[in-house]
Amino acid sequence: MVGKRIVILGGGVGGLVAANELRRKLGREHRVIVVDRSGRHIFSPSLPWVMVGWRRPEGITKDLRRMVRPGVQLVQDLVLTIDPKGQKVMTETQELEYDYLLVALGADLAPEVIPGYAEAAHNFFTVDGVTKLDAALKAFQGGRVAVVVSALPYKCPAVPYEAALLLHDFFRRRGMLGRIDLKVFTPEHLPMPVAGPVLGQAVKGMLEEKGIAFHPDVQLISIDPTGELKFRDGTTASFDLLVAVPPHRPPKPLRGSGLTNEAGWVSVDKRTLRTNYDNIYAVGDVTSITLPNGKLLPKAGVFAHFEAKIVARQIAADILGGRSEASFDGLGYCSIEMGGGRAGFASGNFYAEPEPAVELRRPGRTWHWGRVLFERYWMGDGLSRLTSSWALILGSRLFRVPASL
Repeated sequence: MVGKRIVILGGGVGGLVAANELRRKLGREHRVIVVDRSGRHIFSPSLPWVMVGWRRPEGITKDLRRMVRPGVQLVQDLVLTIDPKGQKVMTETQELEYDYLLVALGADLAPEVIPGYAEAAHNFFTVDGVTKLDAALKAFQGGRVAVVVSALPYKCPAVPYEAALLLHDFFRRRGMLGRIDLKVFTPEHLPMPVAGPVLGQAVKGMLEEKGIAFHPDVQLISIDPTGELKFRDGTTASFDLLVAVPPHRPPKPLRGSGLTNEAGWVSVDKRTLRTNYDNIYAVGDVTSITLPNGKLLPKAGVFAHFEAKIVARQIAADILGGRSEASFDGLGYCSIEMGGGRAGFASGNFYAEPEPAVELRRPGRTWHWGRVLFERYWMGDGLSRLTSSWALILGSRLFRVPASL
């Protein structure tokens, strides 16, 4: 059999899971190549824990070479363009030809879209951002704290609400709640609206139970670095500490590729994740999948994980001359850390009709420890392999996540 070249763009959850699954299924005559600009993997669910000092940055980042199966080739480089007709990818240093391509580039952060963001806001979507926020929180003496969703869509839909709850817990543990006025501002009508009003009202209730004010339906247009938020409806709000979701944009290499919709995201078949090219797939935040209710599938790592498994099976079956019946079913979950060792948890079928069927579980310590165990599994290797195995067994029973690494 003539060897095939599978090129995977991005070393996040989707790219990593797909690479390892393909390497496991295919013989060594086939090459599996991962292109990633940083060469390091970030366990994004733990970024809010760095924000409040529960983790250090080095504990949630890892060299990709320690996370892939033997035989997966890593290329640390910046992707510039994708040429579907020529079946090649241009990076800063080389041209990579492929037989199959998986686009798992995620979403780019674009703080420059909001005037004043860079000067005034703390960003909890990057390691550098949460590290600086950790330092700022330790020095903060009290005042008005604003958690703001600056624009839609954004990845990890629960994270701004989780951040608000963890900030409340941080100030509680430091005895500062009497000096804190904590508010959330968002263009959404309810938190995580795609999951339905029951979940949205429940998360809103979690905030209000802690005395965190929830301000919906407000679109941020600019930030005055002296301490004022300006919204499209003409209203304003003051802050002493600003924690904000930056605007998200499609990755630049997609421009002119012919793979995107009008908004710039990659359109895919919702079951196979195939694009309008038979040998090109896309998973995770970079995709655009419309649900039966007309809303978009959330940009979340859990979906990238499950989608990548399906794509790997599709590609492997095609190469080996078979046919895969694997199909992405829209199942997913989300946990929300509440502080005090407790978390909320929701799971369900986002492809259900006419609306996603999402069940909210009773908040408790179980969901918090399930997340801790899954973090240990995902980041573990070497001497921690035994611990990781037990973490996987227990964590997967809680979250129903299959082994992929």
